[in-house]
Amino acid sequence: MLLGGSPAIASPPEGGAVTLTIENVRNTRGVLRICLTANPRAFPDCSRDRNARTLSIPANQTSARFDGLPAGTYAVSLIHDENGNGRMDMALVMPREGFGFSRNPAIGMGPPSFGSASFAVATAPVSQTVRVRYML
Repeated sequence: MLLGGSPAIASPPEGGAVTLTIENVRNTRGVLRICLTANPRAFPDCSRDRNARTLSIPANQTSARFDGLPAGTYAVSLIHDENGNGRMDMALVMPREGFGFSRNPAIGMGPPSFGSASFAVATAPVSQTVRVRYML
């Protein structure tokens, strides 16, 4: 209780919220590493964006949420890190582990552009479904 005798009321986080629904994870081994960025030059590898938001969740979890986001344009990238080594394993030029992006853009040679995976965030909650894909 506060000093005045009224119960404390938690206020919701300020800013926008993004809820992800994750589909097509082929097994429950390892973790899902999720990155949300507003920086087109840091997509899909958020390591170059000090303002990126990241989450690591168990591979059997089918949803994730980012709260308190400033209004803007964002994109999500995800990898299914099946062996838990903290990176995307490759077989020559093909990913060995699953990956996904917001808006589920078509995949050609290499990752999609920020523009094809981006979506707007304002104050209303946003939902995105990310379908995990496996090349091998």
